[in-house]
Amino acid sequence: MRILVLNEYFPPDTSATAKMAAAVVSALAQRHEVVVLSGRPSYDPSERHSYYLWRREQRSRVAVVRVGSTAYARFRMKHRLANYLTYVALAIPMAMTIRADVVLAMTDPPFEGIVGALVARLKRRPFIYNIRDLYPEMALEGEIVRPGRWLRFWEALHRWALRCASRVIVLGEDTRERIIAKGINPANVVVVRDGVRLPQACGSKDHPAARAIRGDFPFVVLHAGNLGFYGAWETIVQAARMVNGDGVGFVFVGDGAQRREIEESASGCKAVRFLPFRPADEIPHVLAAGDLHVVTIRRGLEGVVVPSKLYGILASGRPVLALASEESDVARVIRRTGCGVVADPDNPAAVLGVIRELASDPARLAAMSQRALEIAPQFAMHKELELLTRVVDETLQPERKKTHVD
Repeated sequence: MRILVLNEYFPPDTSATAKMAAAVVSALAQRHEVVVLSGRPSYDPSERHSYYLWRREQRSRVAVVRVGSTAYARFRMKHRLANYLTYVALAIPMAMTIRADVVLAMTDPPFEGIVGALVARLKRRPFIYNIRDLYPEMALEGEIVRPGRWLRFWEALHRWALRCASRVIVLGEDTRERIIAKGINPANVVVVRDGVRLPQACGSKDHPAARAIRGDFPFVVLHAGNLGFYGAWETIVQAARMVNGDGVGFVFVGDGAQRREIEESASGCKAVRFLPFRPADEIPHVLAAGDLHVVTIRRGLEGVVVPSKLYGILASGRPVLALASEESDVARVIRRTGCGVVADPDNPAAVLGVIRELASDPARLAAMSQRALEIAPQFAMHKELELLTRVVDETLQPERKKTHVD
């Protein structure tokens, strides 16, 4: 059977969704033919492409069809919007020329689910919607867009796309609950997490990369990853300002849309440091550098975004500090497994109190680290990809029967 996958980003794009799209496609290609319909690389790509109307690449049983969308850098919204619109304008007619037994859409661009539902309806094929981030909620809560009539229209179209889907695949239980609340049949909404590749190399605090991250801080609270709009950053900065030189340091390794604002907020605070991303081969040592790893989702965004960085932290055997509401998926995992602690994302004093308790209790930290290692295999990426493949296979069963009869 042939699967058509719609996502604007695909390697050599380096976004998280591009990497996960590649992993999903690779898993599906073990059993089926897969055609990926993407745009010209534009998300910090490892290689640039000169203009073309369309281009086809064959990788074993995977065909990558790229349409000639604009390829502006992603940092200005109007440029990113141009990339989105030119991709969609070219991808829809191209999709109609590609034979497929099922259409699977992700969420790049943010309205890709609507595009996927439209393509599947026109082709009279089943539709699978793999939600990475939940829109339009994510755009609204992140203050990227303002409330208005057009936003209600977007939500109406999105609900239509959800109703069209034979299966809706989400990253966490909190997202599943949000989708069901929109009136979607619970039997059609399946949780498939990103997970982590195992075994994962173990890092060392003695490695130069880890020492550079730790600096002179005896106890390091580390956030390694994207500094997007979804985090409770101000709560972290306020907690850092309350430290009063007691040896706790807050280190941010990475970049993102909110980094400048966070740096400005933390200006003059000696308990906070900002460092750039490290090379990929140093990631194990980056993870080893933290005594406590922060995973944060500001209140109101639970189920809108599900931070998959949690699984890499667990595989590294590091305890987790979740600054998130109790309803969030990450808080539920921590409460259920004992791999960390949960703190109020709106209460800096409570956050600092939890950190101080853990900094003075090495035995408790060690127990959390052990639990993290023990539960990490539950979230192995190959298991999650096997689950996703089964979901797709179940959707394809009627098509197989139809093909056999024909």
